[in-house]
Amino acid sequence: MKIDILTLFPEMFDIFNHSIIGRAIDKGILEIKATNIRNFAENKHKNVDDYPYGGGAGMLMSPQPIVSTIKHIKENNRGKVIYLGPRGKTFNQDLAKELAKEDELVFLCGHYEGIDERARKYIDEEISLGDFVLTGGEMACIPVIDSICRLVSGVLSSNVSYEDESFYSGVLEYPQYTRPEVFEDMKVPAVLLSGHHENIRKWRRYQSLKITEKHRPDLYKKITLSKEDKKILKTFE
Repeated sequence: MKIDILTLFPEMFDIFNHSIIGRAIDKGILEIKATNIRNFAENKHKNVDDYPYGGGAGMLMSPQPIVSTIKHIKENNRGKVIYLGPRGKTFNQDLAKELAKEDELVFLCGHYEGIDERARKYIDEEISLGDFVLTGGEMACIPVIDSICRLVSGVLSSNVSYEDESFYSGVLEYPQYTRPEVFEDMKVPAVLLSGHHENIRKWRRYQSLKITEKHRPDLYKKITLSKEDKKILKTFE
C-alpha cells in the first residue's frame, strides 16, 4: 500500500519508521511519505495561512498551497484524498477494513482553524476521529493510518493477530495473561492452563461477550448472538 500524507509538520510522521509499521516499510509492503504543504506555497514568504474573510478567531489554511500539493501528489498517487476534519464520518474498525483494501491513499492534515472551503473540491472523503478538538489533523492522521496499515496483508504475522482484537469482530477482546502463573496471589484462569483448545476458545468468547456487555453496552446491543453464543453464555454463567 502506498500512502502520501500532506502536512505542515512532516517530522511528526517519523513515528511510522519504527516497530511493526517500520518493519513493513523496510520489507516494501508499505510506502508512507509525508510531504510539506509549505513547499508548494507560491507567495514570497511561503505563507500557508491567512485571516478568514468576515472576521473570526485564528487563521485559516489557504487554498493554493493545499491544492498545488494535492495536484503534485496525484501525479504518482491515484488514491482517494482523505481529509481529517470534523464533518467526516467517525472512524471505526469497519472503515479501517474498507480503506485497507485500497492500494493507494492520500491524507490531508488540516491545521489552525481548518482549510479554505474552496480546497474541498479536491477532497474525496472526510474522516473524524471523534467529537473532540485536536491541535491539528496530524494527531488524528497517525492512529487512522496505523489502524489501516496493520490490516494490510503481510504487515502482521497472521490474520489471527488482529482478528481477535477489540472491535475487529464487534466485541472487546478477552482477558490475556502471561508468566508468572501467580502474581500477587492472582492466578491465571485454570482453563488457560488446561491445553484444551476448544474450551479455551469458548471461555475467551464468553469473556469477550461479558466484557463488551459491561464496558460497551452500545456495542453489545448491536451483536447478533449465535446459537453457540447463547449456549456459551449459559455454560459459563
